Amino acid sequence: MNEYGRKAENASISTLGLSNVAAAYWNLEPAQLIEETLVRGEGVLSNTGALAVDTGEFTGRSPKDRFIVEDEITKDAVWWGDINIKFDADKFDALYNRVTSYLSGKEVYVRDAYACSSDKYKMNLRLVSEFPYSNLFASNMFLRLSEEEIANFDAEWNIICAPGFMADPEVDGTRQHNFAVMNFSKKLLLIGGTGYTGEIKKGIFSALNFILPHQKNVLSMHCSANVGQDGDTAVFFGLSGTGKTTLSSDPNRRLIGDDEHGWDDDSVFNFEGGCYAKTIDLSAEREPQIYDAIKFGALLENINFKDGTTEVDYENSEKTENTRVSYPIHHIDNIQPGSIGAAPKNIFFLTADAYGVLPPISKLTPGQAMYHFISGYTAKVAGTEAGVTEPQTAFSACFGAPFMPLHPTKYAEMLGDKMKKNSVNIWLINTGWSGGEYGTGSRIKLKYTRAMITAALTGKLNDVDYTTHDVFGLAMPNVCQDVPTEILSPKNTWDDKTAYDTTANKLAEAFVNNFKKFEEYANESIMAAAPKVSQEA
Repeated sequence: MNEYGRKAENASISTLGLSNVAAAYWNLEPAQLIEETLVRGEGVLSNTGALAVDTGEFTGRSPKDRFIVEDEITKDAVWWGDINIKFDADKFDALYNRVTSYLSGKEVYVRDAYACSSDKYKMNLRLVSEFPYSNLFASNMFLRLSEEEIANFDAEWNIICAPGFMADPEVDGTRQHNFAVMNFSKKLLLIGGTGYTGEIKKGIFSALNFILPHQKNVLSMHCSANVGQDGDTAVFFGLSGTGKTTLSSDPNRRLIGDDEHGWDDDSVFNFEGGCYAKTIDLSAEREPQIYDAIKFGALLENINFKDGTTEVDYENSEKTENTRVSYPIHHIDNIQPGSIGAAPKNIFFLTADAYGVLPPISKLTPGQAMYHFISGYTAKVAGTEAGVTEPQTAFSACFGAPFMPLHPTKYAEMLGDKMKKNSVNIWLINTGWSGGEYGTGSRIKLKYTRAMITAALTGKLNDVDYTTHDVFGLAMPNVCQDVPTEILSPKNTWDDKTAYDTTANKLAEAFVNNFKKFEEYANESIMAAAPKVSQEA
């Protein structure tokens, strides 16, 4: 082990109750972390040089095992319920002590980094991880420090990640043996029982989703963002699997970031220093930037190789549909310097409509924009969450409810104010199915989705005629360059028009029922945007 990375005793982790670890390896270079993983037998190199690991039992997030400690900071501010689950402060302290005791005598890997590319909101982070590959993930995904910054570093938030520690629900107050618990008073994220690295980034993202809107008056967003040649910023909201990473990785636009951003008075800034992309069915032809980013330093998760080789079989989903890769943002050639852009001119809401009802692109009124943002309709994509093996329709407020500690209307109000102030165009994009429901219809071709987004960004949809969707009231363009006209109105793609009407009505009913819990917070223009449910269907 290079002595640059070794501090057997260090006050900085002693304060975390980790003074009895066998050794602490600090801020190792990616090559060192990769070597450690290989030596420990916890990963192998692919033919492109990327490190491939299996994350064990969990190959996706476990939302039911993500908790927030109830304390003076959170008790009256967090939107408690099935998404933000309360955890007792005393139970947290006891669990924390058990985790640190578990790590006693073990080697650990320490990573100093930060979140938020804007200096005004920079949050210093320290990860202590049991596995070197978890540390490599943090090196890829968080913003990286210079040696001078490391020398003068003071962590604001700490993360302890111990996949090998299994909680006892009766003793620890967890639901099962895995957990991710946020403590805002102690500024600490505690993860155990799962090797899935996404829990690390999503835990910090959730913390920022509380801190920035609640304490800094900054809108935090589960979105990707890029910048055009003229400096125009575009933002893409959507849950995992709807195309945020893919659609923001555009060779003609500079990438700000692929998943998590803040929007203050005059800028959009990335929370992260890397990308975490799904790799199922990845190809050089369809997604060349992501494909080319999978090289030495990248971390592949839960993939399979082609028989007898170290070449990744991206079509193989035997372990999970949620195969992933993390890589530092500089693995993408066309990135925005500083990971900051101006306020957006266009916002895209991405949904993977499993019913094949919604149009592939539609332009939203302000009322419709707020309605669809609060609704956050999509289909859960297979493998993204534990137990999900095929797409399921779901509503996720703000296109990111699992990561939103505040009430969804807090984020919606902030978005509404910013939309008005900046005269933003809002578009709803269906990256899901056409010509029928999932299992009958087919997925809308990526090249068509890209063409529609390009047309919106370049103003080519400003002067075309629109048709209004009978049920959802959405404005659908009648023509779009490089897109077959017949797919622009979804009903046209169905052989059985009566079946389409029935299915559209069914989805409309689901929207209306979901929105009932938000009605008391919605104004007249938002409620007018609700789909029209036919009593005859």
